[in-house]
Formats: sequence, structure tokens, C-alpha cells
Amino acid sequence: MSDRLQAAHHEPAREIGRAAVGGDAPVPARAASAIEPLPPARATGVSAASGPARAVAAHEVAVPSPLDPPAVAATSTGGALDKLKDRAAGALFERLGARLNDPTLSEEQLYALVRAELNHVVEEEKTPLTIAQRQRLIDDVLDDVLGHGPLERLLADPTVTEIMVNGPGMVYIEKSGKLSRSPAQFASEEHLRQVIERIVSRVGRRIDESSPLVDARLADGSRVNAVVPPLAFNGSSLTIRKFSKDPFKVNDLIGFGTLTPEMAELLHACVAARLNIIVAGGTGTGKTTLLNVLSSFIPNGERIITIEDAVELQLQQEHVVRLESRPPNIEGKGGIGIRELVRNSLRMRPDRIVVGEVRGGESLDMLQAMNTGHDGSLSTVHANSPRDAIARLETLVLMAGMDLPLRAIREQIASAVDVIVQLTRLRDGSRRVTAVTEVQGMEGDTVTLQDVFLFDYSAGIDASGRFLGKPVSTGIRPRFTDRFDELGIAVPAAVFAVPDNRQGIR
Repeated sequence: MSDRLQAAHHEPAREIGRAAVGGDAPVPARAASAIEPLPPARATGVSAASGPARAVAAHEVAVPSPLDPPAVAATSTGGALDKLKDRAAGALFERLGARLNDPTLSEEQLYALVRAELNHVVEEEKTPLTIAQRQRLIDDVLDDVLGHGPLERLLADPTVTEIMVNGPGMVYIEKSGKLSRSPAQFASEEHLRQVIERIVSRVGRRIDESSPLVDARLADGSRVNAVVPPLAFNGSSLTIRKFSKDPFKVNDLIGFGTLTPEMAELLHACVAARLNIIVAGGTGTGKTTLLNVLSSFIPNGERIITIEDAVELQLQQEHVVRLESRPPNIEGKGGIGIRELVRNSLRMRPDRIVVGEVRGGESLDMLQAMNTGHDGSLSTVHANSPRDAIARLETLVLMAGMDLPLRAIREQIASAVDVIVQLTRLRDGSRRVTAVTEVQGMEGDTVTLQDVFLFDYSAGIDASGRFLGKPVSTGIRPRFTDRFDELGIAVPAAVFAVPDNRQGIR
């Protein structure tokens, strides 16, 4: 298939389900009629004819031969409708040919052209079809030719928060924190590779046997990871963590039970007071979502630099500079990592530095930035507890290759980090903040921590297996509240009050 077909437009950006913490939001339905003219809102935000970026993607990504018709997913083996889909896709490719590679066509024009030609193809078929079958046929072929094939309906489903493809015939989804197998499947390994290559080419990345794994994103910001053979032994693997186009607000997290109003008020004050905050948690606990919420507390008048491997943060402020790392090219050159971006950001006059995640030597540069006047920085780290987050930061600093004594590293961490917010994904699938912990300083060779909020596991679970507990105050007023007083930031004493009939949680 031509490179234009690989980089072509997919379905319109949708209000995809609120993924990171749980909770549903309505999404617009698919176009009511498969034969109506193209609606105006078809743009993906990444044009196939967008100049140099597109040229690099088309040059670097391995694509099928232009002489081959696109692979089409089969929803029922050997069905007449599936055979008709194969014929329609092949006929569509023959009718359009090189026009799919016409750089003068915009995404909207290409989509309208494919829809119109596909209508002609279906009309020429002798197979009798009901209105529902005709619409399904056109939708399926459009998904395969210009979209994400059998994943389109899963991407449109607001209740699906994550999609995991383990080879062409096995697709799992996550709903409400629980995994289940989906009936969706790809026609072949080639079909799955076409969808993967279409995704990664749109963000200027490449994936093939010489570079068999990649991190990418969809137009709506959903996170994508792909691994292809020879690393993926049972067939290409694709994981999509869906993000909402409308980012969560603090009230949403309070409604989900992730935060309490008192905790939200304290974190708001911490951001306003320019404390350095680390969000810790395991995979899929909602760290990026919480980082988005914390960043929403940053005043609009400040200059924010975000640094990520793949752009995911959805900051709403006006003055935001977004930096994204770049992998090396096919010759192993030209890669720009997070560490280089953190160093460069210090020359960009930032008021706040937000690092999507520290996972290597860049942690040392981030700690040094926090200790040299760039207060109010935010980042995330993988860890199972606040104490583990400190230990992990120590390990990451050692990965920088600097021969530093352990005590010096711990002093850097204790001086730089003010607050650790711990997120946990509980057995019921919900994501909760299980600790808000103050980093107080050093005692001997140990970094001292003090919990301000802890999750109350003693409340038990209800009949459906959902945890009844919530984060509650330990009754201890953190030392950084002195900074609140100096800056005139008022935090009610009730925020630190111990709940009734409790003596605090230790």
C-alpha cells in the first residue's frame, strides 16, 4: 500500500473514555449515515500533507507494496459479508490507485474521496444488502483503509480504558479496571502491522525488524506502545491507553474517590507555594492524570516547560512549551533523550518544569534544577510507596553515571523534593491516592518522611467488592505549612483534622 495510505486520515477525534482513573463520559456517535457527505470535523490534527514531518515518516517506515490491496479484518469466518468486504477493499484500491498518494489532497478531501468511491463500489456489487449491512460494510472498509481497523469501535467505546492486542487473533480490553477478551480481531499479521505502521508514521516514528519497538500516540493523545517480531514471538503486540480529549478536573477525581476535598485543597496550596512534587505509583495507576490535575493549579502567568517521551500531558495554560524526546534514526544517530531536554529547558527561562516521567539519569538533572531555583517542578516515578520512591530516585541518579556517594544523593533528594503523592490501583480496579507524604530532611544517613494523608483500608469493602475507605488525615501538620504562612496562602485547620472516632492513622 502506498505511503499516503499509511499516513492517511483515521476516524475523527472522539471524546474517548475517561481512562486513567475510571468514570464514563458520553461520546458522539459515529456518523449517522455511511453515505452522507463528510462532516466538517474530520481533521486529525496531523495532516498527511504536512511537509517535512510527513516526508520523514513516509521515508522511514516500512510499508506494504503499493500493488497489494489493504488487508481487511474478518468479523465472521467465511461469511458472505466478509468476502464482500475483501472485494470492495480491492476494488476501491484499484479505482483510486495513485490518487491515494496525491499530496495536494487534504485529509478531509481524501476521506470524502474514499467514501464516495466506496459508495460506487458497493452499488456495483450484485449482493443484496440491507441498509444496516451496507452501512456496516462501508464503515468496516473505511476503518481498514483509513483508520485503525477493528480497533475503531473499541476506541469509540467510552467504557473501554485500555486496548491490548496480543497478535492478530487476540484482543483484550480493560473496563472498570477489569480485563476481558474482545471479539475483535485482525485478518492477519500483515493487517495488524499496517495499523501499527499507520499509527507510528503519523508522529514521525518508525517500526521494523531493525527497530522493533516504539512509543507513539494517537491524535487525541492516547498512549501507544508497539512491539513487532522478532521481539514479539507470537505476533505483533499493540497496547493503547486511551486518554480523554477533555482532561479530568480536580472535581472529577474527587467524584471518583481518588482524592478527598481536603487533600485537593492541600495539594492546590502546595502547587501555589511552588513546592516540588513527585507523583509515585505503579503502571496504570493514573499518575499522568493526577499530574495533569496538579498542573492545572499552576497560575496562568507562569511559563511552563513540559518534557516527555511521547506527548501526553494536557495542560490548559496558555504559556506552555512542550518538548518531546526523539529516538535515534536507522543509523543509530540523532537521538535526543529526556536528559538532554531537561538540561536544555534550564536555558529556556522556565517558571515550572514538568517532566512526564523520570526513568534514568535525567533524575539527577531534575533534582539539580529543583535545587537551583526552579521551584514548583512536577514529575512522576514508578514506585510502590513513598519510601520506595526515594529508593528509586537514588537508583536513577546512580544511572546518570556520576560516581556520587549515597549520602550526597540522599541529601540532594531530601533538599529537592518536598511532597510525594502515592497512587495505588486497588483490587476493585479503582485508582486512589493512598498517601500524601512530606519529605522532611535527613537524620543521619536516612531521608525522613512524614505521612500527612493515608488511605483507610480498615473501612472494608461493600457487597460488590469496592473499597469503602478513603484517604484520611493523620492529624499531623506538615512543616511546609510554614511556607504557606509566609506566602499568605490560607489552608483551613480542618484539612488536617482527624476524622471522628479515629485517633489518626500511623
